Order: sequence, then structure tokens, then C-alpha cells
Amino acid sequence: MFGSVPGYEGLVPGGGGFLPPPMPAEPVAPPQPGAVPDDWSIPSLSEDVANDAFKSFASSHCCYSKAPANDGVITKMEPFNTYRYRLETFTESRSTDWATKPHEGEPADFYTQTAPRPWEIQATAPKLFSDHKEEIRVPYTSSIKVIGQLQLSVKVRLVARVTCKPCWVCNGSGTNNNDSCHRCNGSGQDKCSECQGRGTKDCETCKGRRQLLAYIQLTVQWTNHVTDHVVEQNSGLKVDDLSSVSGKELFKNNQYQLYPLLGFPNPAISQASERLIQEHLAQFAQSSRILQQRQTVELIPITKVNYKWKGDTHVYYVYGNENKVNADDYPATCCCVIQ
Repeated sequence: MFGSVPGYEGLVPGGGGFLPPPMPAEPVAPPQPGAVPDDWSIPSLSEDVANDAFKSFASSHCCYSKAPANDGVITKMEPFNTYRYRLETFTESRSTDWATKPHEGEPADFYTQTAPRPWEIQATAPKLFSDHKEEIRVPYTSSIKVIGQLQLSVKVRLVARVTCKPCWVCNGSGTNNNDSCHRCNGSGQDKCSECQGRGTKDCETCKGRRQLLAYIQLTVQWTNHVTDHVVEQNSGLKVDDLSSVSGKELFKNNQYQLYPLLGFPNPAISQASERLIQEHLAQFAQSSRILQQRQTVELIPITKVNYKWKGDTHVYYVYGNENKVNADDYPATCCCVIQ
């Protein structure tokens, strides 16, 4: 069924794979370092904002008493602001495989011209840094295949299932409320749900058309690969909690290939930038085409709040632009049982 196509020699059904991109026709200009901002500060969190965030947190939990949030007294507030570096590498990858579909009158263009190579076929990329997949029929690879009786049956026999059980509406009586049963038309027997009583159904492969269109299918996959690095902070808040919040954006730039950030006030960010850019190039450049890279630095606010309630000291955290609260040791909880 599948012939050999120049430029696609050795391609067998199910044997397709990702194809390395061609080398750029012209050398790409070396990336340039980006400027870094002067303002690295975040305003301190006020007690009023911390209190409001804590009260909202308590109200959102049905099993939490509001008393600690309403009556607790703040004794100390400590900032533990930290940085998050994010690297995004937007790539395009291409793979090919043989495919078939019911023939619906499409012309067979196999060998009428030389088929274009996978990376020569035009495909419109989506918005930068967004995932998308497109399937394209490779021109000049389509041929029509007639399905023989020994290969596939255009009609699949289902005679044994036409009257396999009594009608479930009338329980086999043929009547319902003294009228002819609308489900079985008075026959008392339920029709096969697949063939509706005809005894046959169309072949799933060719949809009863007896012909298939066989062609090479190109799959183009655009993927945004994202890696984050959060600078260590000693507040006691888990790094995983920070993945759900945003921070103050301090720096962002994007270009075909990024240059590591240099001279950053926190050296851990410069080190993470250099390491992750090298890792992304090693991981993606050989199997896909890098279309764009973007790096972002955020300053994430974290405030550790110490408070007293009923003579005991407790802690909660307010973090992110969203003023999200973490209070693992909330002192007034109960077990709710829903009957």
C-alpha cells in the first residue's frame, strides 16, 4: 500500500520520527546582553494588609474558626523576598509518517512532482510562546488504494445482533400504554445499536467507500519549554508554594538566542541564567528549531508574620502579588463530617 517517495526513503507506517532542522542559511548574529533595572525593592507589607489576607484565608476554609484571624495580635513581621528566574525556549519540531483516510475524491498526485522535504513545507507558527500542533498532507505523496475483499470487508456482518434481545421499553410485548411501542415499532425486539437492524455497518477504515487515500503526513509541533529557578530563601515557606503566585517583574527580554544575564545584584540569578540557557540549547537545538527565547526575573514578596492568640505564638506567611497565605499550624481547626 505504501510506496517509496524520494526524500522519504525508509519511511514505513508507524516508523516516523522527529527530524533534525536544517542549519541556518546565514550565520545568526550573536546574542546581546540585556540591561538590568535599578529598582529592586518591594514596599514592606503593612499590618492591615497582612490582617486582611489572614482573615480572607480563614474565611475560605469551612473547618477553620475565624477567631485566630480576628483576635490574633501581630508581634513581628519579617520580609524574606526572593527572586524567580524563568527561561522559555519556543521551538518547532517536525515529524512524518504514513497516513490513510477514506477517499473522498481528492486527486492522486503521487510522482506528479517531486515531494518537498519536511522542512521545506510552509507552516504558519502560532503566537510566540504558545503550544500548537498542525497536521499537513505532504504534496505529491498521495495515492488511491482500492480495498480488496480479502483485505477489508466494506460491509461488516452483524446479522446475529439484529434481534439479540427484547425491547427494553415494552419488555418484548410490542405495546406500551396500549399503543404500539415507539422504540421497536411493535416488533417487541430491540434493534442493534450499531447497524439499526440492517445486519451490516460501514467499514470503519474506508467508511464504505472501498478506497483509501494514502499519503505522507507531516506533523508540526510548536512547544514552549519553561524552566524556573527560585533563589533559596530561609523563611520556612516551601519553594513549591511560590509556583502559584506572581511577583514584581524586574526584567524581561526575548530574542532568537539569549545571552546570560550578567552583573545581576544577586549572583545566583546570573548563575541560573547561564546554566539554564546552556541546558536548553543542548536539549532542544538538535531535534527542533529554536524560534525564540525569553527570560524573566521576578521579585516575589514573602512576609513571615508572627502573632499571638490565647497566649501562644503562631506563624503564617503572606506571599506573592496576590497576598496568598500559608498557615500550616493554624490553631483552631475542626474535623467536618458530611452526613
